[in-house]
Amino acid sequence: MDKATGSIAGAGSFLSLRAYGRALSQTPRRLARRACAATAPGEEMSRVRARSGPRMARALRWWDLVGLGLGGMVGAGVFVTTGRATSMFAGPGVVVSYAIAGLCALLSAFCYTEFAVDMPVAGGAFSYLRVTFGEFAAFLTGANLIMEYVFSNAAVARSFTAYLGTAVGVDAASKWRIAVPGLPKGFNEVDLVAVAVIVLISVCICYSTKESSSVNMVLTAVHVAFILFIIVMGFAYGDARNLTHPADPATHPGGFFPHGAGGVFQGAAAVYLSYIGYDAVSTMAEEVEQPVRDIPVGVSGSVAIVTALYCLMAVSMSMLLPYDAMDVDAPFSGAFRDKHGMGWVSNVIGTGASLGILTSLMVAMLGQARYLCVIGRSGVMPAWLAQVHPRTATPVNASASLGALTAALAAFTDLDVLLDLVSIGTLFVFYMVANAVLYRRYAGHDRRRQAAWPAVAFIVGFSLIATCFTLLWHFLPSDDDDDGGAKKKKATGLLAGCGVVAIAAVAAFQATVPRAHTPELWGVPGMPWVPAASVFLNVFLLGALDGASYVRFGVFSAAAVLVYVLYSVHASYDAEEGGGAGAGAKVLDEGSHNDVGVLV
Repeated sequence: MDKATGSIAGAGSFLSLRAYGRALSQTPRRLARRACAATAPGEEMSRVRARSGPRMARALRWWDLVGLGLGGMVGAGVFVTTGRATSMFAGPGVVVSYAIAGLCALLSAFCYTEFAVDMPVAGGAFSYLRVTFGEFAAFLTGANLIMEYVFSNAAVARSFTAYLGTAVGVDAASKWRIAVPGLPKGFNEVDLVAVAVIVLISVCICYSTKESSSVNMVLTAVHVAFILFIIVMGFAYGDARNLTHPADPATHPGGFFPHGAGGVFQGAAAVYLSYIGYDAVSTMAEEVEQPVRDIPVGVSGSVAIVTALYCLMAVSMSMLLPYDAMDVDAPFSGAFRDKHGMGWVSNVIGTGASLGILTSLMVAMLGQARYLCVIGRSGVMPAWLAQVHPRTATPVNASASLGALTAALAAFTDLDVLLDLVSIGTLFVFYMVANAVLYRRYAGHDRRRQAAWPAVAFIVGFSLIATCFTLLWHFLPSDDDDDGGAKKKKATGLLAGCGVVAIAAVAAFQATVPRAHTPELWGVPGMPWVPAASVFLNVFLLGALDGASYVRFGVFSAAAVLVYVLYSVHASYDAEEGGGAGAGAKVLDEGSHNDVGVLV
């Protein structure tokens, strides 16, 4: 095929069954060439971006990003997460847990911000990993993230029906869902309210990003007002004695930190999940007017505001009831439900939670569409998904496709996904982005083995140290076990040893490995300590997830690998090396091959 003319991405391998058979026979060679192939940041912003046709409208300012960050983070999950962390781990000290978790979220946000400012494209983590670790790592993490988005958004949409029913005093399960006899349990209740919510949000985000941001801003403002109302009510009707005195002193320890420092850190791991959502803001970078100014303020500002709100909520809730008397699943509404004449506050909380669901759902759907759009641009998925509508300046095809899939799942499937649980895919992406910042700063764009091995060795070694610490933490003996005290002291010593080794490893890396790249516009402060701390935290949180999360991640990853081997690597090979450039793209000329390297 003549490279001067170009063709539709992937056409060479999929013209006929015979052509596809030839492509499959070349799979090992194509995997060797494409799996670790990385594009340059400039190429992502020019040639690859051009595959979408018209540009997305740069209409967002820093306050839009703050609103999107707040909307994405402050969902209904905080009402559940706070109760569990307080009752089971930290007690009234959960306020410190939230402060620690907020600081940790800020570390991850810094890593996202460096990439988003330097490379303001819509792909978020997918684009960051593609320019750093290559195509396969980006595809695997991006595919997992999109699948997790779709499943969790479907679950969140169905939960909106339940929360809305609580707000208006209706049993939503029996009144608003239609039972379909003959279908298996879990798939036999049609939720038309959830479908309507998904359809309305899909139409909104297809119509205009700026208008979607405005709608989110209004809903988020009202939701934050509800949260402030709850905080005020807690301080007004609470009792400061509950901060140190349990309801049953005979069986539960007292004090502000009833379970010590360990309980506070366990609480921080639990409530950290309430901060998930700021990452979706990075996918809006291509639509920001002034990325250098607006993205750092938008991402960091939203995390700081949410941290303040969460800490105030934690204090007010701890004042309402002793930590051992809380309703674990509904601490706020449960506290007011037990007070004479205050039952109406529970309905107000249900209304606020419903608004939180709407805002988190809108931000998530905005983010997932931009991930899929850029995955389409990269050539590993059909280029049709990458198209930006010339009138609305939004990725209409990606938004509509994911909206339809989410609505179909939300209509029939009762997904058992709790609002306060983050997917393993999201934490894995946070872990990868933090490592990508380390690799980029200390290996740069030189992908030769001799230049990259110090950064790779540190990333692998530090991850192993973090894994050892996590395993020791989660298998720490209980004081109630036989000889548990002695074993716990030994395990605590090993934990301290792992911590010292981790600190020494970062210090040695900083002292012996020179930086290969310095960002021109905005960079993560405190290198390499900040991204290293983010890596350590995310490994720790990955270890806190249950076995079902790992099974789901394994199934999704296996499916993604199968798609990559059977389709994506061949489409990518045709688009980048076989002459195809996709609709609306410039053809990859001979000189641009210098921008694509392979990590070997």
